[in-house]
This record gives sequence, C-alpha cells and structure tokens, in this order.
Amino acid sequence: MTSITTHSPQLVYLTLTARAEVRRLLTEKGEEGLGLRLAVAGGGCSGLSYKLEFTLQEPGDNVQEFPEGFRVFIDPKSLLYLKDMQVDHQGGLQGKGFVFQNPNANSSCGCGSSFSV
Repeated sequence: MTSITTHSPQLVYLTLTARAEVRRLLTEKGEEGLGLRLAVAGGGCSGLSYKLEFTLQEPGDNVQEFPEGFRVFIDPKSLLYLKDMQVDHQGGLQGKGFVFQNPNANSSCGCGSSFSV
C-alpha cells in the first residue's frame, strides 16, 4: 500500500515572528529533514491540547512548506482541528512562547494551550 502525502499551499498560518522562531530552533537542532509537527492530543483543561515537536515527515502527513526553508507536518486527524489556525510567537520577559488562534475551537483555556470543539 502506497501512502500519499498531501502538499497543501495553506494548512495553517504562521506569523513572521513564529516563522523566525521555528527557523531558529530548527537551525539550533541541526538535523537534516526535521520539520515542525503540529498535532492535537487528548488532555488539557479544555479537553484537547496542542502538541508541537520537531520530527521527520511520516507517511500520510499533510505538508506545508514555508519560504523560510522549513516544513510543517500535520497528521490527517489533527488537521480536522487545526485547519486555518494561526500560530504566533510571543517572546520577551512576559512572552508566552507559541500562541494559538484556532477558528475551529469553541472554547479554550486561559493559558491557550488547550481547547474544545
């Protein structure tokens, strides 16, 4: 059975600040082929939580390429919850790190790291 990888021009939106931080972290890792995996996992105070990690592409992943030279991987089940989400990065002394604005979420927790649909 051959796995088909979908290349979509726009699965999620990453702000310029988020793109710069992803690029910086990937450069720091220094491993060829790594990309940012966005996923959804059960748990968190609102029922579902966001999961970010640097991984290699897996069969069946939806892939979005960014002009900064990195790719985002989203598995098909997570894409149902993450499509059209915006990811920003807020640094500095009071920064929150990666911040999610998800149009698919009915509600989210105060810290913004979990949501419900």
